[in-house]
Amino acid sequence: MIKKPEILAPAGDFEKLRYAVAYGADAVYMAGKAYGMRTASGNFEYDEMKQAVDHCHKHGVKCFVTVNVMPRSHEIDALPEYLEMLDSIGVDALIVADLGVIPLVKKHAPNVKLHISTQASVVNYSSANMFHQLGADRIVLARELPLHEIVEIRQRTPKELELEAFVHGSMCISYSGRCLLSNFMMGSNRDANHGSCAQPCRWSYALMEEQRHGEYYPVYEDERGTYIFNSRDMCMIDHIPELVNAGVDSFKIEGRAKTSYYAAVITNAYRRAVDLYAQQGEGFKVPENIKEEVYKVSHREYYTGFYFGEQPSEYHEDSKYIRDWDVCAMVQSCDDNGLAHAEQKNKFSLGEEVQLFSPGKDPIDFVVTELYDKDMNPIESTPHPRMELYIKLPCKADDMSIIRKNNKQ
Repeated sequence: MIKKPEILAPAGDFEKLRYAVAYGADAVYMAGKAYGMRTASGNFEYDEMKQAVDHCHKHGVKCFVTVNVMPRSHEIDALPEYLEMLDSIGVDALIVADLGVIPLVKKHAPNVKLHISTQASVVNYSSANMFHQLGADRIVLARELPLHEIVEIRQRTPKELELEAFVHGSMCISYSGRCLLSNFMMGSNRDANHGSCAQPCRWSYALMEEQRHGEYYPVYEDERGTYIFNSRDMCMIDHIPELVNAGVDSFKIEGRAKTSYYAAVITNAYRRAVDLYAQQGEGFKVPENIKEEVYKVSHREYYTGFYFGEQPSEYHEDSKYIRDWDVCAMVQSCDDNGLAHAEQKNKFSLGEEVQLFSPGKDPIDFVVTELYDKDMNPIESTPHPRMELYIKLPCKADDMSIIRKNNKQ
């Protein structure tokens, strides 16, 4: 019998958490307003965190909290109280990177499992075993590891020590996310190791000769300059059997700073693919209709990271995202006749061909034939941001379904 890996989804704020849970996550990871590596995401106020944990547990989903910055001494002083709060609200695990934080977690959050962040750069079995001896329940493996080395780590570590690996999302040009470009170019207020990276790796660069002021020379054969640090995005949707056979227990999706739509679509794709693999076993191949979903979110050119050795990891043309699909509206509720109450995300109109996307189901194409404002007055389009609306769907839709359209039509 195939052991299904955990689908671990990002939850940058409460809305993203709700969509990750609704679309099939086994666990989510999130952060408070401090000690997490993504200050650009909304994150959670302390009073929201208990609500988030309760929402997850109500739906049988685990809730992990990141405490994975490299804290300075003054931050360490305030950490015990924060850890005690996380322990008291029932958080399932804490994700940490700094060695000094580990004993504080064991002392002040004794009921919470300890996960070692990818920031700790675990790339060998000896390091994994050392963290296990210190009390770690799980290792989030360094993204630099090829698959065959993960196999060896699995073979030479205790079975009860879980292994987590990234399977999808943005990649960092720096080793295990430890970068000083942002600090160097933007100052200490944009500290990458405190979650405030300005992403200078995505900027366009050119050479300038000392005596020729104002004359820029492209590093790449393009008059616009070059994106010499710009990484592609990881996508492992085609390689689920290899990851499972290597001993990966948890499939981690990157993206706490990304949208609720991203959380829904990518979580849904890996959820459906993993479930099908568990049913079919040997010879499994991801169906095209599921594989297509990962291209319906905003993304950069995909590749498979470091898992299979040498592959082109950088994309030099530009740092733009590929955005072929737009979200029209998020469904709040729907009656038995298919009349849905929704919130607008992007303008759409009568007569347009759109797609209904729901948890665990194939998307349904349809043409917008009926559209109403919040007072049920007929309208021809939805021009106002976040406006309340009603739309006639081809069937009764689940709450939190999504209406989207292909902007390449």
